[in-house]
Amino acid sequence: MNIQNIVLIGSGNLATNLAFAFKNAGLNIQYIYSRRESHARKLAEKIGAPHTDSLTRLPRNADLYLISISDAAILKTASELPGCKGICAHTSGSINMSVLGDIFKNYGVFYPLMNFSATAISEFKKTPLCIEGNSEKTFAALKQLANLISDNVREMNSVDRQIVHLAAVFACNFTNMNYVIAEKILEKNNIPFDLLRPLILETARKVQKSSPAQLQTGPAARNDKTVIETQLKMLEAMPEFKELYELFTKHIQNTQKTL
Repeated sequence: MNIQNIVLIGSGNLATNLAFAFKNAGLNIQYIYSRRESHARKLAEKIGAPHTDSLTRLPRNADLYLISISDAAILKTASELPGCKGICAHTSGSINMSVLGDIFKNYGVFYPLMNFSATAISEFKKTPLCIEGNSEKTFAALKQLANLISDNVREMNSVDRQIVHLAAVFACNFTNMNYVIAEKILEKNNIPFDLLRPLILETARKVQKSSPAQLQTGPAARNDKTVIETQLKMLEAMPEFKELYELFTKHIQNTQKTL
């Protein structure tokens, strides 16, 4: 089973990056669907593909129907694709592959482990792609496709993928929220966030080669009670941030005891 013709269901950040990756690999984007016609048209014009906001208008002879939308909408959208002959796969990190099992004969998961932006197209070659298929034939087809756009393809079942997604929420989403908090603290005192960018880059660089546990620094890791108490007082006007500071401090201290 060779995947050449792809119907892309979705037009958001991930769908946009996938569309460009597939196009650059010489694959045919047969159709772009979005429930918002303007969004479908915007992406379709960029890659030279037809578009629609109606699932019934999608061709039924594509090799792959790739569902790249919100997790909550996957099942409902898939159920509105009767008669499609190709593979159907979703791109979610947290939804089990089996959600597609009662609708399609051939189905799987095509999950890129990366955060994407529609305005800054990523280089897909280094993006980990976690692949799962309901049969050896389906898996082989999805793996072949993945290898065209990424040098980091992993076979991963739904349980392990959900664990990876959970870890990614901590490593990426929660970390970025800490950047948001840091920015707010600085803005309140008229200090530019740019001052922290070198520190952020250096921390990210170090973690590429070392265990994060071995890199932990700061007043909590040193159990510097004077600094901790001073910073807690500084956060009294921002109680929601003070609460997080206390939680992180306690957890870091508990973790240090086990090292």
